[in-house]
Amino acid sequence: MTDFNPIYLFYLLIGLSAAMLAEGGYLLFYNKASYRKNINRRLKVMEDKPDRESVLVQLRRERGLTSGGDYRLPLINLNQLLLQSGLSIGFTRLMLFIAIGMVASFFGTMVFDGKLSHALAVAAFCGFVLPFMVLRVLRGRRQKKFGAQFPDAIDIIVRSLRAGHPVPIAINMVAREMPDPIGTEFGIVTDEITYGADLETAMRSLFFRVGSDDLPLFVTAVAIQGSTGGNLGEILENLSAVIRQRFKMRRKIRALAAEGRASALILSSLPIGMFAVINFVTPDFYASVWDQSLTKIGLVLAGSWMGIGNFVMYRLVNFKI
Repeated sequence: MTDFNPIYLFYLLIGLSAAMLAEGGYLLFYNKASYRKNINRRLKVMEDKPDRESVLVQLRRERGLTSGGDYRLPLINLNQLLLQSGLSIGFTRLMLFIAIGMVASFFGTMVFDGKLSHALAVAAFCGFVLPFMVLRVLRGRRQKKFGAQFPDAIDIIVRSLRAGHPVPIAINMVAREMPDPIGTEFGIVTDEITYGADLETAMRSLFFRVGSDDLPLFVTAVAIQGSTGGNLGEILENLSAVIRQRFKMRRKIRALAAEGRASALILSSLPIGMFAVINFVTPDFYASVWDQSLTKIGLVLAGSWMGIGNFVMYRLVNFKI
């Protein structure tokens, strides 16, 4: 049995004391306001700009809109894609980043490849195709996150309505209590109502900014209640249950389709992986045919055929409910 050195226990106690001291300092200087302003983007902006109109204008400009909430360019599809992706860098910065990416990809291809046609093709891909692909991925992720938060937001609205609050106050509670993306989006709805927009117009603007499949039912329910009356709390409660069931069904289908996605991943990565392994083990294996034009044509055809197969498998395991 080895002897225990008390110095190690002393070091351990010193470490625990330092950790407790740091925690005590954090709790001492921590305040609730600093937490609340970090819940979503709108509350963070309101910390620096108490004027809610300037907050609304800044949030619109960050999303690529004018100060009045209109599209900045006549390209509606591009504006809508940028708006629904949730990027907050603004349209000007986005164009600047795309231009920098095009120039960098052009000179990078020229350095490594040396062919002007290839460099122009890569620059065109990075400037026109890649940004759309990235924006579509960001939009899909944001819509999925919004859809996951939406039933909880409806529950907050239902509880607020049953407590006797009007609809704008219930929507404002969502803006103050929930994180992004739904917190900022409902906060913009609240600010638009405050500065003159009617409830239906603000809700339809919310749908255009987000594009979620579950929003039209919510917007229609609020619009009908505003024009004809009715028990909005009961309608929204049923809507929340329906959305939760749809979300549950999507998860179940995703689990059942996991085999198809795994097959697509394996079948797509296997040729590329085998090529990398063979090229690493025997670097001269493809040396005799690598510079042949027929080899390049065959690779392009094989890649295109693989892309078609991946697209078919993607459509088989991804569909709307």
